[in-house]
Amino acid sequence: MFAQARQIITDEVIGGRASPAAVVEVGSRAGVHWQEAFGRLTYADDAPACTTGTIFDLASLTKVICTTSLAMRLVVRRQLTLETPVAGVLDAWRGAEREPITIRHLLDHSSGLPGIVRFWEHHAGRDAFRHALVELPLESPPGAQSVYSDAGFLLLGFMLEHIAEARLDQQFAPIEAALGEIGFLPAPHLRPRIAPTEHDPWRGRLLVGEVHDENAAALGGVAPQAGLFGTIDAAGAFARLVLGTFRDETLLGAPDLMRTFARQSAVPGSSRALGWDTMRPTSSCGTRMSPTAIGHTGFTGTSLWIDWERDRYVVLITNRVHPTRANERLVSLRPRIHDAILAET
Repeated sequence: MFAQARQIITDEVIGGRASPAAVVEVGSRAGVHWQEAFGRLTYADDAPACTTGTIFDLASLTKVICTTSLAMRLVVRRQLTLETPVAGVLDAWRGAEREPITIRHLLDHSSGLPGIVRFWEHHAGRDAFRHALVELPLESPPGAQSVYSDAGFLLLGFMLEHIAEARLDQQFAPIEAALGEIGFLPAPHLRPRIAPTEHDPWRGRLLVGEVHDENAAALGGVAPQAGLFGTIDAAGAFARLVLGTFRDETLLGAPDLMRTFARQSAVPGSSRALGWDTMRPTSSCGTRMSPTAIGHTGFTGTSLWIDWERDRYVVLITNRVHPTRANERLVSLRPRIHDAILAET
């Protein structure tokens, strides 16, 4: 099975140098249907082979695996609602134009905060980032449009930490225990198994086991928008956990809550749900998933798509930013890989 998808990954992802390494997993609630590793950790001839035990920088998959999941858990505990205002949690968040912004706006990227913030160039640490966030001007009124915003997720992360009185990695521990080999700040002894990302000009070195995202690095490696490292096994386990939550109560919550988080936003022109993106014909998941499918991508070359109506998921993880983020060949290949997989399921 999956011969066409395997050929695309072998010939065009690895052979075409879209990424030196790749792992894929396809499954359902019942388990794994296909899992395979391709390539080597770098383009060097003697580089270690990529395996299903290789650990990758998951980049913005952190937003759904960690941060969105933690928001769900706090909703279950009634420590927040989707309509909880930012100003009701963070005292420094003030101003008539800011006070309407809620958790919902941060999750569906409609807060009006800018999409890209380069805090790392001038700030380091949580206190400095919090201060910088509350000073950011809005680019549009809350709810008017959806702009994919790391700033919004940074603010959301600080809210979750304030409400739970615990750092994100501490809150994530129960989920981490359920998934397996995943987490922030991988231990030094894991370095030989970690796929390198970029030769980073800011840090002046090849990144191996250090988060690629600069804002996350300036926060010490634990951040709401990036920072998780993990294996394909762990990412697949999360996909099955989400699939299970659409049908039964799990550590993420009950089916009604999962469907609320998976429902496409009412923001004009938006494909976003709460934390998640949704299926569009132009999405990275291709054209064959159900219209209700949810997913997310990560800058380092990661993607996770869940077609809960068909009880299917696809996880594709690469280190396409090695040796440079300028390599964008993977963008056109992802939809083709997903379409080839869905044609056989």
